Amino acid sequence: MNELTLAAKEEKRNLLELSIKAAKHRATIGEISYALEKIYGRYKPMSKTVSGVYGNSLGNTKELRSIQKQIEDFKIAEGRRPRMLVVKIGQDGHDRGAKLIASSFADLGFDVDMGPLFQTPLEAVKQAVENDVHVIGVSTQAAGHKTTIPLLMKELKKQGGGNVKVICGGVIPPKDYAFLKKHGVADIFGPGTNIALAASKILRLIS
Repeated sequence: MNELTLAAKEEKRNLLELSIKAAKHRATIGEISYALEKIYGRYKPMSKTVSGVYGNSLGNTKELRSIQKQIEDFKIAEGRRPRMLVVKIGQDGHDRGAKLIASSFADLGFDVDMGPLFQTPLEAVKQAVENDVHVIGVSTQAAGHKTTIPLLMKELKKQGGGNVKVICGGVIPPKDYAFLKKHGVADIFGPGTNIALAASKILRLIS
């Protein structure tokens, strides 16, 4: 492994050849990757959102004005805008829906943070507590909600974030709703949910 790390640093030797040699000596893929990571680092995906798309589609409607008034009332009462953390927990790499929600809520006037893909419940809770959010929105598409959500709720309580509301969205069978609510989930929003109505409901939850 040291030879592989040194070769990566010097950039003069064939890394593939050395990796195969290491594998023949029973090195694991993880050990080989770590030897190279010491020099190259590890890729860290950055979640980016766009702004204006949802807001422009709503236009200056009664619906938008109603949400904006609720947010302004919240700001007056709390001293800041409602803040949400949108997370993807576990091995769920489907982030289009999460980005859509994050962008839409930002257009409505929420302060929105978005966690990176593949967070653990502990990492998500740590980010939520550090950012002092009012609500965590968990987007789940990979059928892991019955495992990851209870862990998230347990960790949130342990870290002193019991006042933070947790909501879920994505592909969740209706038969699992009661299970999630039993573990402390405040609300669940399935496919086709009206975003403005969801925002209004969330504002009532955290007010």
